[in-house]
Amino acid sequence: MRTLLTGLGAIALFALCGLSPSSAASLRVAPTTVDMIAPDSAAVLNLRNEANRPINVQVRVYRWTQEGGIDRLQPTRDVVASPPATQLPAGADYVLRIVRVARRPVQGEESYRVVVDELPDRARQRAGTVSLVVRHSIPVFFRSEDAGAPQVAWSVSRSGATLMLVARNNGAGRLRLSDVRISQGARRIGRRDGLVGYVLGGATMQWPIGSAGSVGGGPAALRAQSHLGPVEATVPVR
Repeated sequence: MRTLLTGLGAIALFALCGLSPSSAASLRVAPTTVDMIAPDSAAVLNLRNEANRPINVQVRVYRWTQEGGIDRLQPTRDVVASPPATQLPAGADYVLRIVRVARRPVQGEESYRVVVDELPDRARQRAGTVSLVVRHSIPVFFRSEDAGAPQVAWSVSRSGATLMLVARNNGAGRLRLSDVRISQGARRIGRRDGLVGYVLGGATMQWPIGSAGSVGGGPAALRAQSHLGPVEATVPVR
């Protein structure tokens, strides 16, 4: 089992080998999330090479779980990418198929990550230069028709000097969280702009949200956005 070290969406990885930054390839992947409802079991990702030279691409699929507040990835054979590797000519578009091949029915919601890597071009390596290599980590979800909605219980806790937002999801479906604000009265004690993360069905996640020294007594007010709409809740401080 491995911890999910990459962030969500595209991540730039720097390696001391190969291309100069100005000649780094630009690999685009769309869509940024795949969501399928059974009996649908196949989808496509559209790849595009926006560089002026060919690039080599590797694709891997992992089962995505969350344990102890940490994202984890495990290799899987239940979902496959076809093809798992290819070369894209300069300016070319390419269609990548994602297929759930497991025969068992989907129960609730299954979560995966499709990791698309641009591989360094070793033929173009130059000593002492920096290569900008792109990685895309695409969330892929398979849901049963009767999968329940997320049911998230929120709390705020102190972890040393850090204030943590804790989300415990007792439902079957995931919740995608962004643009978090936490306040006590007129005083804001925590804030995260943009995407904060996901809490998967049946999992618990936590994210740093501010300084523990700013917390007073009593509950706090949570306001945020999710893929299902606004989130507003009164949360205990522990």
